[in-house]
Amino acid sequence: MGHWKNALSELITPTIVGLIVWGLFGRVAALVIFGLYLSTLLIFHNVYLSKFRAWLLNPTVDNVPTATGVWDYLFTRLVRLLKQQRTSEIALTKALDRFQKGAQALPDGVIFLDRSNAITWCNPKAEEFFEISLERDRGVQLSYLFRQPKFREYLVSRDHDEPYILRLSRNNVSRVIAIQIVPYGSAQKLLLARDVTTGEKLETMRRDFVANVSHELRTPLTVIQGYLETFEDEEMRDAETLKRGIELMSDQSSRMTRLVSDLLTLSKLETSSDSLKEDYIDIPALLKNLESESNALSAGKHQLIFSVDANLCLIGREEEIRSAFANLVSNAIRYSPNGGNIKITWGTVDNHPTFSCRDSGIGIERQHIERLTERFYRIDKSRSRETGGTGLGLAIVKHIANRHSADLVIKSRLGEGSSFSLRFPPTRETPTRNQPANN
Repeated sequence: MGHWKNALSELITPTIVGLIVWGLFGRVAALVIFGLYLSTLLIFHNVYLSKFRAWLLNPTVDNVPTATGVWDYLFTRLVRLLKQQRTSEIALTKALDRFQKGAQALPDGVIFLDRSNAITWCNPKAEEFFEISLERDRGVQLSYLFRQPKFREYLVSRDHDEPYILRLSRNNVSRVIAIQIVPYGSAQKLLLARDVTTGEKLETMRRDFVANVSHELRTPLTVIQGYLETFEDEEMRDAETLKRGIELMSDQSSRMTRLVSDLLTLSKLETSSDSLKEDYIDIPALLKNLESESNALSAGKHQLIFSVDANLCLIGREEEIRSAFANLVSNAIRYSPNGGNIKITWGTVDNHPTFSCRDSGIGIERQHIERLTERFYRIDKSRSRETGGTGLGLAIVKHIANRHSADLVIKSRLGEGSSFSLRFPPTRETPTRNQPANN
């Protein structure tokens, strides 16, 4: 209230003085005195008003004019408000800076849109996903950058409960982006973009896996069901048909057993999160047993040659290593013609313990080699089924190789046979237990 008292005193004081002069010297003298006072007061206020106007051109705390009376109060209040504003601006700037740093660190893309769907701000991930630039595209409507009718419809619609899936392919990079729009403020929108390419691929793999398993099981089940229906007909129960049916059903049952066994092995490898146990593996002894099993599987139809370094062993998981070696050898037997040669070697190649299986089979065309380790991938599906393959063997070998930090090296030429090698890191090499370790 002090500023009101000062303002009233500026009027009350000259009024009292005027009344006194009126009583002593008359009305004219009082009016002259009062007029001079008001003129002086008016000049005084005009001077400070000019200073105030000049200060408004550059309103800072440092250049506030000095004043008296009501103007002193006014300038003091303005300085106080200016300091409060500065404090608020600093706090808001820090909050905005924290928000932008947080948004820039997000793994998802973030775009702020105004009421016309123009870009007002975006983080680096959004720039990467949509190949836009905040500096270049600020103020540009997002629908101009992506001329997809369905996306534009989603952008302007009011139904944003479900995300929109946007497929982008630029610079030989394909992405699947899930877009979610969140309205906020006054007709503004927040666009969130998440890269779901990996999830999309996994879902596709899951669907393909289920379809492949169903297809693999359908044939043996059809054979078994067909013969069971045949055996139900008494007129068809001759000894030859019965013998042939039992043989085929036994073969198909074995095939399903192998398929289920491989599926369980693959599932165990893919879901196993425990660390690999560093056990000693007597590879020469393991390969000796594998040689006997391989000769039984070949049944004398192939010439199997084993060349084994008797002093070289491994550190790893024996069950998995045995499965990998057996899969490679059985594949060579299945895909080599009768009378073919299969050479299995175990030794050191370029300081790396290496298991190699080379056959004289039909060979593999170059375009198929990179996909051989995919589940259920077959070059010749009919031949694979005839030989009893499940389509999972090399996928299992690949997983085992990865768990042992090994490389699966495949070399092949059509008509010249194939070579499959597992190349282990030198750190997994160990001599046999009856041999001293190299220092």
